[in-house]
Amino acid sequence: MKFVAFERAKQGTGASRRLRITGRTPGIVYGGTGEPLLIEIDHNALFHAIKKEAFHASILEMELGGKEQKVLLRDLQMHPYKQQILHIDFQRVEAKTRMTVKVPLHYSGEEESPAIKAENCLANHVLTELTISCFPADIPEFIAVDLSGLKKGSSLHVKDITLPKGVKFVAKGQENPVLVSVTAIVEEVEAAPAEGAAAPAVNAKAAAGKAASAAKDAAKPAAAAKPPAKKK
Repeated sequence: MKFVAFERAKQGTGASRRLRITGRTPGIVYGGTGEPLLIEIDHNALFHAIKKEAFHASILEMELGGKEQKVLLRDLQMHPYKQQILHIDFQRVEAKTRMTVKVPLHYSGEEESPAIKAENCLANHVLTELTISCFPADIPEFIAVDLSGLKKGSSLHVKDITLPKGVKFVAKGQENPVLVSVTAIVEEVEAAPAEGAAAPAVNAKAAAGKAASAAKDAAKPAAAAKPPAKKK
């Protein structure tokens, strides 16, 4: 992917704020043999670019001052609630220097696996990206993971997949983390009421009706016992 950047001279919070008002996003390019360079990029073009997966996990061609440089996206700062990019960082890419990057995982085939198709299970995608180390030319846009062999009670680890040529997994805390786990779907069966369980409720309702009827009957004699009114 290609994008156009412009060199900026001013720096600081105030200068960056004024730059954003004009529709530009401040950024920086660092690494390699060159000095850190302050840049600015058209915000609308950048906002559309970051929606593409390749922009986050592949070598980018940055046009600056009529020359092209190969860079890699390193950091992206978004506004807390607005759809606005506040700042962006790029790292220069050198062909003979190994780089550590995060690459998305693309899962496929799980619907055809025995676990999903025949054993009533669910595949949980534990990781959606993988940190790898390789030379710039070997950076993959994504890593494809085939799940067609998943079985009930199994799980898929990093060492179970084949990484692209020249790519090594970078362990951060776990040497062989789980990529996908398989869990059985538990169906809740509503228990049928025990025989005769509804009888007490019916009997209680009938008893309440009889009690109300008896109360009415008891009130009638009391009303009849009153002496008749005297005639004037």
